[in-house]
Amino acid sequence: MSEKQYFDKLIYYTEGNKLVVERRFDAAQDAVFKAFSDSKLLEAWWGPEGWQTTNARFEFKPDGVWHYCMRCMDENQGEFFGQESWGFAVYKKITVPEEIVYTDSFADELGNAQAGMPEIHITASFKADGQQTILQFISAFASEDAIQQVVEMGFVQGTESQFRRLDELLRNGL
Repeated sequence: MSEKQYFDKLIYYTEGNKLVVERRFDAAQDAVFKAFSDSKLLEAWWGPEGWQTTNARFEFKPDGVWHYCMRCMDENQGEFFGQESWGFAVYKKITVPEEIVYTDSFADELGNAQAGMPEIHITASFKADGQQTILQFISAFASEDAIQQVVEMGFVQGTESQFRRLDELLRNGL
């Protein structure tokens, strides 16, 4: 999948063991960055449409922890309704308002990594382009097979879905 592919407003491609996702937002760089750095704002849009995120722990600083739970609240999503998906992230580097580097793992409610699920090393870059912001996520995996695993789980569709939610939040003002 090394060629650029498109899903709605999302551009994605692979470079070896990295999955690159890019999306343009009609908002200033500071506003898009703030949506990632403020716990309540992040809860308002993180996760696919129909899902609600709750931050159990949110320490936005180097070596800080972000432990969160996404719950499917949409009865129309069939077998996913009521399902929980926990994540555990550790921030490695934060450069306001340009970059956030962190690891993210599928986890349980105690923050323990789920066996058989990949840990993802993510670099989120926020690039101002006039009144818009280009967000680039570079997600590094242990292997190309791990990329395929998350793509088959609906990673691309879920990411675009949550970015539509972020678009709405930015349009309505933070």
